[in-house]
Amino acid sequence: MPDNPQTMAASTKEGDLRRLMNLTAIGITLAGVILLSVIVFAGWTANSSATAREEALLGNAMNRSILRMLNEQKSVAWWDEAYTTITNPDPSPEFLDSEFGIFLSETYGHDVVVILDPTDTPLFMYSGGARRTPFDIERYRHVIAPVVAEVRQTKGRPLRQRPDLFGIDQGHYRTIGSAVAQARWTGHLLEVDNLPAVVTALTIMPNVDMSLLKAGQPHVLVSIKLIDEPYLKEQGRMLLLEDLTFADNPVAKSGYASIPFETDDGQVAGMISWKTEQPGRTLTSVILPVVAIGFLLAATQAHAMLQRLRSTSSHLAQAEKQSRYAAKHDALSGLPNRAHFADNLECVLSRTDASGQNAVVAYMDVDRFKDVNDTLGHSAGDNLIKQVAERLRAHVRSGDFIARYGGDEFAILWLSADPEAPQILATRIARALLAPIEIEGQPVTVTASVGIAIAPQHGRSVDEVMRHADIALYEAKNAGRNRTIVFSANMAEQVEQRRAIEMDLQAAIANDAIDVAYQPIVSCETAAIVGVEALARWNDPKRGFVPPATFIPIAEQAGLMPMLGERVLARAMRDWHAWPHLEVSVNLSPLQFRQSDVVGILERMTAEYKIDSARFVLEITEGVLMDAGDRTHAALDGIRKLGFRLALDDFGTGYSSLAYLCNFHFDKFKIDRSFVSGLSRSASFRTIVQSVISLGSGLGMQIVAEGVEIETEAQSMTDYGCSQMQGYYFAKPMPRAALETFIESYRPAPRAEPEQARIAAAE
Repeated sequence: MPDNPQTMAASTKEGDLRRLMNLTAIGITLAGVILLSVIVFAGWTANSSATAREEALLGNAMNRSILRMLNEQKSVAWWDEAYTTITNPDPSPEFLDSEFGIFLSETYGHDVVVILDPTDTPLFMYSGGARRTPFDIERYRHVIAPVVAEVRQTKGRPLRQRPDLFGIDQGHYRTIGSAVAQARWTGHLLEVDNLPAVVTALTIMPNVDMSLLKAGQPHVLVSIKLIDEPYLKEQGRMLLLEDLTFADNPVAKSGYASIPFETDDGQVAGMISWKTEQPGRTLTSVILPVVAIGFLLAATQAHAMLQRLRSTSSHLAQAEKQSRYAAKHDALSGLPNRAHFADNLECVLSRTDASGQNAVVAYMDVDRFKDVNDTLGHSAGDNLIKQVAERLRAHVRSGDFIARYGGDEFAILWLSADPEAPQILATRIARALLAPIEIEGQPVTVTASVGIAIAPQHGRSVDEVMRHADIALYEAKNAGRNRTIVFSANMAEQVEQRRAIEMDLQAAIANDAIDVAYQPIVSCETAAIVGVEALARWNDPKRGFVPPATFIPIAEQAGLMPMLGERVLARAMRDWHAWPHLEVSVNLSPLQFRQSDVVGILERMTAEYKIDSARFVLEITEGVLMDAGDRTHAALDGIRKLGFRLALDDFGTGYSSLAYLCNFHFDKFKIDRSFVSGLSRSASFRTIVQSVISLGSGLGMQIVAEGVEIETEAQSMTDYGCSQMQGYYFAKPMPRAALETFIESYRPAPRAEPEQARIAAAE
């Protein structure tokens, strides 16, 4: 049957309209693509121009550094008295130290200062805060040789010439015109000790009485200043270049520019990088998205019109399906939720005997998930959960059941008759998290603690199996995280034992049955007892003496540390009145800062026990400072205002960030026993201990060595400059009564002659 003409006409019009819409869509698409391309190109051009300008600024800054160092050298080298002293047959070492070495090093930060006589023989060298022997210059000879040759106008290794900014500056000074006419100078960028450095040389000349000038080659002053991290940070601040750094390789992060750092002898010392200004970012990050969104509005509008044509029945059916899905799945990860996992596990447990397979349940917790939330924000934590879920999906078998059990916890159900199934599952989980996960542009290494229970061996109900998997998970966390542990019967016994200890400990704290022992602290200078450290001790009626290493972690996990710490502090304040001439050190747990009003408690106890707060030292560990927020800062400031002194405990065992010593004012810090005992084993330990003691002394802090157990350790720590010591070599922790008897009978041992004094006497 032939088509109806009206139908054919309608079909033709519909076809024409469809073609018109297609052509319009193609035109809009092409126009949008061209517009977006222009915006991207404009942004890229602006960023490239800014980077080129910053590179030119950096090059100019290097030339200005040479000018500045030559001016600093001129302040001591162009001087009648300096010239007379230097040309004297026997120049005064003290004059050279103070007027050249110390002045240029401490005032201007020159790392190496060298004076060469007319034959290029080293007359003087100063570096590292001390005068050096002439032989020490040999390590720098190959670096300064071409610079000195250029000053002396002799043949040497060719170096790239830089603008003579110093020479231009000298034209402004009339009084030294004659000196300038006979003086010579130069400056270059060279590599010194695997770092780029500014190397400058200047002839030593009189600046007033030119009759002093002698014939022949002059003496030459050479300075080296390393372009290290502090130097680059200062340059970055002056040039308004963020994150100006030097490294072997360029910075790969977005928004950073990197260029080779080429020295004047043609060598590439490394890459210098900085965060570039990127003025085109507004075009690409603001205007481009706005234009793109506007471009997509038309398509969105058309799509919305089509969506309205959906039938009500289809919409209701989809809504019902989503509702059923949401009731059994986690909205964030898309995985089944806790209830769905429990239903599935119950179904599996009901038929494990008939199937002959074991139900392997892995209860997994993401390690240190709270750190991601605290440092990167909750959105980053949500992103991490989603990516962990994807990793687990990709690495377990397709038929296995994975669920988000809650928070940062996941549960996996395997059905297998293989006795190696728990180990295979653990390997798959570890492999899933092996590669770092990128969160907001930052690679984050993720590990997990896993507890495994196997049914029916470890239970025949959901609650029993999950409780045993939870116990195994606790053991994995307690063993240091990032590991998988399979449940065993003795684990349940240990949990019950910990719970029993926790209950008895809580009762002991409430009944004030925690004892306090005191370990004497002696002065390194006088060997006299100058203080004691208060330490919690627990003698349980049933268990006897319970080591602090056993009950302190339980107190921290159970939230008992604030109460326990307050009891120890109260006992120490009461006992202090027996020996008010001594300082009393008391440890404060990080949990006391997070769970209690430390300042309010100390203020109340100071008034209640009528103590001199200046005689009390409160010791805190790095755990208090690592995530220090406004509350921690306020607490530390409040403690200091009350008159208490602060000590950083166990320095050297954690991150030991020097920022702690800069951002928080401490009166003392304590060197951990591990470093004290390592003095006899390794020169590295001795170097570290000496450096830490020098740092603390320079910051005006007292240094206390912990765990001194033998005489050689005590002598070494005294020689290195420690203020105080404590350890079994002097006395073990003891009750108050025993301490009072010990103090009465204690006679300081005669101090051995310090090692430095013996060496000086021998010389």
